Amino acid sequence: MAKKFAIFGDPVEHSLSPKMHNCAFIELGFDGVYYKIHLKNGSKLKETFLKEGLSGANITVPHKEAAYKASDVLDDFAKKVGAVNTLILKDGKLYGYNTDAPGFLKSIEKFNDIKSILILGAGGTTQSTSQILRDAGYKVTILNRSEKRLNNFINNGFNCYTWDNFEAGQYDLIVNMTSAGLSDNNLPAPKVILEQIMPKAKAAIDIIYGKETPFLKLAKEYNLLIADGKDMLIGQGVLAFDYFTEHQYNLEDVEKIMRSALS
Repeated sequence: MAKKFAIFGDPVEHSLSPKMHNCAFIELGFDGVYYKIHLKNGSKLKETFLKEGLSGANITVPHKEAAYKASDVLDDFAKKVGAVNTLILKDGKLYGYNTDAPGFLKSIEKFNDIKSILILGAGGTTQSTSQILRDAGYKVTILNRSEKRLNNFINNGFNCYTWDNFEAGQYDLIVNMTSAGLSDNNLPAPKVILEQIMPKAKAAIDIIYGKETPFLKLAKEYNLLIADGKDMLIGQGVLAFDYFTEHQYNLEDVEKIMRSALS
């Protein structure tokens, strides 16, 4: 009987994860199926996971902190960052991992001379990626609409601003980690702020994939190198697949299949 896997999110209709994982299952001969679950209420995550009879799942916005709370066992990095995007059922317990951060770290290797990074947004993806980026030697600043979500970052020694108290610095890379532009035409921060910082930047990434968001369109006007979230999606997907299949496949082979599935 095929093992069942899913991606939880709100929204989730846009997700290409089923395409990637199902192609890899088929090509590698793994008896598995992967589908989407639109979940409005993050507190129902564990209950829904178990009711569906899943062996594993990926979690996208806005439920990564809910997945952290739903986990019975956390790996060290997930514990450190307080956000989970991959769940595995083992011996009746939910094990929580974070593959977002290493996936994102790999995705920025293509840009040269990046030392300072401004992240827009302070959700679960920012929690994990800010930590791994700082550990890798990048100078990380976080800008969020309100102060409430920034407290945890401030306590962890990150340089943080709200829209109201922002003081523009020089950032080599600007990253949208909000959902602005996913299903609307919104920018992730006021245009007046973005127009202050983009002329001095080298590159911009939007973790939304599959469309040119208003954020990336604006970055193009300033001749920045741009990328959407496809590389991060593949990077985290390969690592999640490795957990799903209990580390039995070559990760380079998995990546080639997933990249091909999205091309």
